[in-house]
Amino acid sequence: MVDFAACPDEAVRAAEAVCGPIVLTEITDRRGSAVWKAVGPTGSVAVKAGYGEGAEITAREGAVLDQLPGYSVVTGRYDSGVWYVTPWLLGPSTWELFKPVRDGGTGHERALAGAVDLCLAVADLHAAGWVHGDLQPAHCVHTEHGARLLDLTWAWSPGFPPSPIFQGGITHLLAPELAAAVESGVRPVRTTVESDVYALAGTLWTCVTGRWPLDYDSAGIGPDVGPGTRRAAIASGEIPLRAAEPWPEFQAVLRPVLREPARNRPEAAELASALERL
Repeated sequence: MVDFAACPDEAVRAAEAVCGPIVLTEITDRRGSAVWKAVGPTGSVAVKAGYGEGAEITAREGAVLDQLPGYSVVTGRYDSGVWYVTPWLLGPSTWELFKPVRDGGTGHERALAGAVDLCLAVADLHAAGWVHGDLQPAHCVHTEHGARLLDLTWAWSPGFPPSPIFQGGITHLLAPELAAAVESGVRPVRTTVESDVYALAGTLWTCVTGRWPLDYDSAGIGPDVGPGTRRAAIASGEIPLRAAEPWPEFQAVLRPVLREPARNRPEAAELASALERL
């Protein structure tokens, strides 16, 4: 069993400046990035430490959070890498919010409200001049104050250029034109508002069905193919969507977003409005 990374002393002190004496709970430790929840008598924060190959990636996410309106972060470096501390967001992820829908076909009203809130959070990000670049079912928390986006490592704006090491985000939610761009070898990969909206619709489709949107089996794409082969197939735009429709009305709004070319996709705010009308 691999030991969980040690939380940097500097980060602990920064967390205690907000929360008072803290208790740390290990959350994740993978690919050079460890996360803890720090709880004290006056608050809770998330502590993230990047080490090895994850150090500069963590530094980039901290820099993004420092520039985004509505986000708060304290950052620093230590002997092994980079750390940051940011307020803990209390609430379910979008994936968790949709669990009753997936499990038994209940909870539609709450899930729909969460879907609209997610779309509006993405719309606000776009209106501020940023592209998220890596929207996924777990990358938004629904707090009592509204939806808040997470995992903004690869976000970029005209004043904060995209990272040259970014590979396009999770393959299963890549818009066809973004998959083609990744496979072209041109760097940096530039995600767009339109590719964000594709990933947004794909995220919501996945939250409803419990499966990625594209039906690889019907396209003859097995689970063992490499990411390059999968991206090339996605870039063709010919892989059909999965047939399962546990929530037909909801999926009917998402379907054209996942099928139309980038120029015909709605904006995130327009997708929110379409879902509100259900």
